[in-house]
Amino acid sequence: MARPKISPQVWRPPTARKPHPDPLPELTVLQVNGFGAEDVVVDKGHVFTGVEDGRILRLTPDGRRLDTIADTGGRPLGIELYPDGRLLVCDAKRGLLLVSRTDGEIEVLVPRGPQLRVCNNAAVAADGTVYFTDSTSRFDLDHWKADVLEHSGTGRLLRRDPDGTVEVLLSGLQFANGVALAPDESWVVVASSGSYRLDRVELPSGRRTTLVDALPAFPDNIATGSDGLVWIAMASQRIAALDLAHRLHPAVRKAMWALPEPLQVKEKRVVWVRAVDGTTGRTVHDYRATRPDFHMVTGVREADGVVYLGSLNERAIAHFTLP
Repeated sequence: MARPKISPQVWRPPTARKPHPDPLPELTVLQVNGFGAEDVVVDKGHVFTGVEDGRILRLTPDGRRLDTIADTGGRPLGIELYPDGRLLVCDAKRGLLLVSRTDGEIEVLVPRGPQLRVCNNAAVAADGTVYFTDSTSRFDLDHWKADVLEHSGTGRLLRRDPDGTVEVLLSGLQFANGVALAPDESWVVVASSGSYRLDRVELPSGRRTTLVDALPAFPDNIATGSDGLVWIAMASQRIAALDLAHRLHPAVRKAMWALPEPLQVKEKRVVWVRAVDGTTGRTVHDYRATRPDFHMVTGVREADGVVYLGSLNERAIAHFTLP
């Protein structure tokens, strides 16, 4: 596939706040029969994820049983529980979907098209209102690195009401990614991978505030845990060469994008998750480690003291128990 052209914008990344992570607790890695289990959700003793070939998988926490429950025919990313028992799936190739857990039937809520290019992650209110991200209007998922290099800010946070009305809540986001909703639905938080920050939108006023900025890593999917905290999948620590390139003439990033794939900027191999208070942004948990069998955490879900992880670049999910 030919690479699209980029039109880089000069940007001065904020100096990263120095992290003080704790050692990652003992991690259990469960293999799945598909590449790129990008996100995870937990319900009634099962873990659900979607993989690159379009399948939605259900597995037991011990990994001994694995079933395919549906096939979207696209590329599932974020996955959530919908109030009627179905799964809400953000599919980068098909749009915002509802997937039956019993017969695999698929309903398209918002189709992929000119108004939704890369449906990435979502959070669902009790009445079925969906808050979801369109990461970029410039590039398809296969070229997500182009959006990070370009830094043109075409990502958006959207809301779909139960009657089907779709409204833009925030625009101008740098690769809009994870979404988390307050336990009392008083705010929604969105992660911008390309600017190392999380923004909070007060509901129903729509007032925007910064929850966390100058993160030392690329935030990916986020989720409100059963503990009420906002959990952040930290896909990779920041890359010094990329931060420097953002400050320089756009020709530098054009040259970087033109390099052969083996020479392209690569994510750092790390397992990293953080949990923050959704009101103050204060860090409550911060766990990081390097492992040979798992890296690039793109999905995170805390459920009753167990933290489940997904990865865009692994044929596995993982979990650990909070100390």
